[in-house]
Amino acid sequence: MNEIAGMVFIIIGLVFDFFGCLGLLRLPDVYNRLHASIKCVTLGTSSILFGLFLYKGFTPMGIKALLCILFLVLTAPVSAHVLSRSAHKAGVKLWEKSVCDEYEQDKK
Repeated sequence: MNEIAGMVFIIIGLVFDFFGCLGLLRLPDVYNRLHASIKCVTLGTSSILFGLFLYKGFTPMGIKALLCILFLVLTAPVSAHVLSRSAHKAGVKLWEKSVCDEYEQDKK
């Protein structure tokens, strides 16, 4: 039963990773691309690692998968924020149809 649940989580993770990569290719500017890639790939990769944990159980590989999930969930949003903020400070323009620029409002 754990093997089936693990495979389901792995397939769900692969689908999320695929859509994150698709968003990275299709979206118009740096900020939208960062949003798509970080959200989808974090959830997708965490799902794959959780599926690996369900598949392997409480073995050393399963424990490492859980630790990798923890590390990924803690570091990926922070790195996306740092990248987007530094891109804004470097002068990378938003897409012309963007609704608001909260970093610009923070400067004032």
